[in-house]
Amino acid sequence: MSQVSDENRTRRIFESDITDLAFDGKAVGEIGGKVTFFDAGLPGEKVRGEIVRKKARYNFARVTEIITRSPDRVTAPCTHFGICGGCTWQDLDYDRQLYFKRKQVVDCLLHIGRIGDIEVEPTVGSEKQFFYRNKMEFSLNTTAENGFVLGLHRRGHFDQIFDLKECLLQSETSNRIAAWFRSFVTEKNIPVYDILKHTGHLRFLAIREARRTGQIMLNIVTAEGTLPCQSEMLESALNAVPEITTIVQNVNGGKSNIARGEYENILYGPGYIEEKLLDRTFRIYANSFFQTNTEQAERLYRTAYEILAPQKEDRLLDLYCGTGTIGLCASGLVQTVVGIELEPSAVRAAHENAALNDISNIQFHIGSVQDILRNNPELLDGITCTVIDPPRAGLHPKALRRLAELNYSRLVYISCNPATFARDAAYLIQAGYKIGRIIPVDMFPHTMHIELVAGFHK
Repeated sequence: MSQVSDENRTRRIFESDITDLAFDGKAVGEIGGKVTFFDAGLPGEKVRGEIVRKKARYNFARVTEIITRSPDRVTAPCTHFGICGGCTWQDLDYDRQLYFKRKQVVDCLLHIGRIGDIEVEPTVGSEKQFFYRNKMEFSLNTTAENGFVLGLHRRGHFDQIFDLKECLLQSETSNRIAAWFRSFVTEKNIPVYDILKHTGHLRFLAIREARRTGQIMLNIVTAEGTLPCQSEMLESALNAVPEITTIVQNVNGGKSNIARGEYENILYGPGYIEEKLLDRTFRIYANSFFQTNTEQAERLYRTAYEILAPQKEDRLLDLYCGTGTIGLCASGLVQTVVGIELEPSAVRAAHENAALNDISNIQFHIGSVQDILRNNPELLDGITCTVIDPPRAGLHPKALRRLAELNYSRLVYISCNPATFARDAAYLIQAGYKIGRIIPVDMFPHTMHIELVAGFHK
């Protein structure tokens, strides 16, 4: 129920009870009988807020005060909480985070897929709720007030960066690297890239850590040209953080402000790090995809294999296979694996990882999933089961239709987006599949993001 007091009427400050958390993590309330999404607040709380944007069916509002607090609210330990756009749920008790992540999956199945009679199992929580990330990307900027800024984006502002002093999701070593880099760039007055004027040099700093082997990569993303003070920077970095095992420069000469380059220069070490995952060794380059929570990635994959129940005589099809982690870890459980991936660099890394682990019963093919499923039946000969791990957009409609036509008896779908999963699940059900187990897995504690594993069978 929403109210507005006389003293706040001219400012249009409203009161509302928070009743739920929406799919994207926003708090759900009501103003004037209209659903309103708030930028803060937890279920069970009463808040004051002002409408910042109106839509036909709902409003967006900014919380100005929390009147009554939920018993599920905890003190966020991070000094940047409320400013940083990352850990928006850090003030919510972790068990309740897991509850609402499961609820996101249930709500998407019901409202998007129109699937209401499926049991979704409890969310598999992360043993580490802090210091779990093996990769961090820091944005760089220069401001008139603060000078050189190294940090993350402000909550709700893609174009604003705050100066990060410490992140509780990365290791102490990674925080030391960030502090060293800030000090060195400031001392040497190295120019930072301006995304509006397209001048300057430094664009991003990315740090990758192999938690099982201890190897660390420093990836400096720049505009075109030699890295300023390169020799001094390398010497300073290794003196400050001797745990660093490789340093690379990724060169992004375009206007697109992304933390990867068109090419890279290896400045120190081999240009990659190696990590262990389910008794396999994986070589990770600066632009390789690798799950950012190593321990939870193992739980995610074990859950997928448990649901798939692979047999030694199975021929497994690994769709959207990336660098081959899922298929390579499953290779000892089946007769053969066929991986399909659009990105050539990912397939090159997959071949390299297969050789690194002396695995010969796996093959990888470059191409879109929809095209290969339609045009290369010889690659699918004898396939008995399938693992699907698509991007956030879900399966391409043509790939989804063709997969249903191929009629494999067992499918496992790994999703990082419950909304597109629900859409695809509804199609597979219409095509004659039944959903078995659905298990959410929390890869990113303190954020609203959730992954899930689901089984389909005929």
